[in-house]
Parts: sequence; structure tokens; C-alpha cells
Amino acid sequence: MADEERISTAPDGANGAQPAQRPDLFARQRADLAHLRGIGRYRTLSPKSGADFSSNDYLGLAASDELNRIASGIVASGVPVGSGGSRLLRGNCPEHIALERFAAEFFASESALFLSSGFAANSALFATLPQTGDMIVCDELIHASIHDGLRVTRAEHCVVAHNDADAFEDVARAWRRDHPDGRIWIGVESVYSMDGDSAPLADLAAIADRYDAILVIDEAHATGVLGPMGRGLSADLARRDNVISVHTCGKALGCEGALVCAPAVVTEFLVNRARGFIFSTAPSPFIAQLVHETLLFVGRSDYLRAELAANVRLAAQLLEPLGALGGGHIVPLIVGEDRQTMAIAGALQDAGLDVRGIRPPTVPPGTGRLRISITRNVDRTGIARLAELLAELLP
Repeated sequence: MADEERISTAPDGANGAQPAQRPDLFARQRADLAHLRGIGRYRTLSPKSGADFSSNDYLGLAASDELNRIASGIVASGVPVGSGGSRLLRGNCPEHIALERFAAEFFASESALFLSSGFAANSALFATLPQTGDMIVCDELIHASIHDGLRVTRAEHCVVAHNDADAFEDVARAWRRDHPDGRIWIGVESVYSMDGDSAPLADLAAIADRYDAILVIDEAHATGVLGPMGRGLSADLARRDNVISVHTCGKALGCEGALVCAPAVVTEFLVNRARGFIFSTAPSPFIAQLVHETLLFVGRSDYLRAELAANVRLAAQLLEPLGALGGGHIVPLIVGEDRQTMAIAGALQDAGLDVRGIRPPTVPPGTGRLRISITRNVDRTGIARLAELLAELLP
């Protein structure tokens, strides 16, 4: 073939020719971002500053002297930082095994499995455990991580009205009538992350018993804070063969990762079938040891919960007259309109109080809110200052 007949594979411009005008490869993404700016829902990353009224560090442990001392001891003992592989290859370290054994004992479950985050645990659990011919019934305000699991589950699924035990039972009764052999899975949070209220766990456990269902409880915002020794609101349901609990380690425990506590067949199934577990590098053995020792510390340190409870009581006393809801350590104050929500949050941040505005799609349209988090990182003076400023800023 003559040279002039050869088809060139050189990139545009390689032979001196001007490259063709390329279309905007990210035009749809730019348009979507512009749309978010236009409706007041654009998000940016901002450094933390000011008094902490926004974190999930409820016990004030994340940067505490207590955890720093624990971490320093672990470093001195020579525990590796990295695992080096997935748990099914060479990444299954003694620290993972010891943590899981202790967590099963601490949370009074038959077994436990440590994953990299609460999101990873929830999405893997709901994507993997329910099977074809099953039904998943979830609260409408359940975590986004569970919704991601529902997107790929083999089972049917539906959501029901928030904290409405009768709605859960209506679905279970109707579905069981037509599907005598399938399994029903009930998914709830023990404490809801944006509303701060608690699920009716006793009623839901009774429903699970009546319809041979499995109750899955996401304890993300209760672990360390509520229940005896900080074991969460599912502590009274421990050791039941139809209850699974997920305990996040990156909130009140100040670490990272999550523990699925369940009958042994459940964790065994996840090890064999959960893609998010099988194909992920194992969590750091250093972090596994840190979680282990932090659970020991938190379990015996009732003063942490007592000090937090005192802050919660004061916040309820001062903020509820302003329209705040809940009465727990997560205090939503509904503003409504997105821009107004963010304007009030911005004014509080300018005054040195780190309160964040929450907008759709995280919360339903028209319910933009200030999500006020009560932690041990603030004192009585800070809580009183927050109430004073809110009284001035709220319409």
C-alpha cells in the first residue's frame, strides 16, 4: 500500500493538523451543577471550624486524649497499618478476628463481621442476603446506603410510612398470604439520622415473629450512646435468631468501619456472597484494634453517656421552644425553603457555631432543616449561645 493510502492512527495535531473542536464531554454534568446552583441545592466541601453542632462525634472521642492514648499504644505494639489484601486472601489479620469475637460478645450476638464503613455494611447486607422470592420492607427514611442495596437486590422491596408499625404489618400480612414460603426482611434505623426519633423496635420485633420475618436494625446513631454500655437500642433484642444489627464505628466511637452482628449463618453467607466484602481490601488492622479497644473503653465509661445526656437535656429545654424536634442528641429544626435554610446555617457558621443545613434529596422536599447535633464537644455556654442566635435568626 502506498504511503498516501495508509490510514493514519496518529492523534489529531500529531502531523501538524489542527485538532477538531471537541464537544464538551461533561456538558450534562455542568448543566446539572448549574441546575443545583439555581435551586439552592449545590454542595461544596468546607473545612470544619467553630463549635461542633454538626458532627456525629457524639461522645467527643474522635480527637480525644483517650483515643490518642489508645492509638499510641497500638502503634507502639507494632500492629500493621495496612492489611495488604482482601480478607479472603492475605488480609485476614489477627486484629480483625479478635475484634469480631469481642464485638459478638459485646453486642450479645452469635457472630460479627467487620466491614470498612456503615455504608459498605448496609449496602452489602441488603444486596446479598434477601433472595429471589423474598420481600424487603423498609422505613421511608432509611439510610441511603440501604437504598443502594435495594437497587441491586434480587428480592421485591417497598417502603412504608415512617415509624408506622401498622404499615409494616399490613405489607407483611398481605405479602405472606400470597407467598407462604418467601422470607420477609424489615429494615429500620434505631435512631433516624435526620429526624432524631427512634423506631418502634419492640412492635417491629413482634411483627417479625408473627410473619417469620428478619428484623435488620441500623444502629449507626445509637451505638455507644444508647442502651446498656452503649450497646444500642437493639440490646434488648440480642441473641434472637431473627435480628441483625449494624453498628457503625465512625460516629460515637470516633473510629471507622462497621460491625454486622448476626447469627453465624448470616456472617458466613456475607463472607461467601457479599461482593463488597469479597472484593475489597480488608480494613486496616490498626483500625480494627482501635475499634476493639475503644469498645472496651466506651462500654465501661458511663460518664461519657451521662455528660452527653446532660447536654441533650439542656438543648431540649432551650431549643424546643424555638420549634426544634426530637429531644435526643439529633435535633432537627425544620425551616422549609432551601435557600432560607442555608442562609440561617451560614449566619450561625459566621458566628462561630458549626450548624449545617440539610436539603433535598437528603430530606423530603419542603423540609429543609438545620440538623443540630448535640455532642460532648460543646458546653452549656455554647448551647445557650446557639439558642440565643436562633431566636434572632428564625423567621
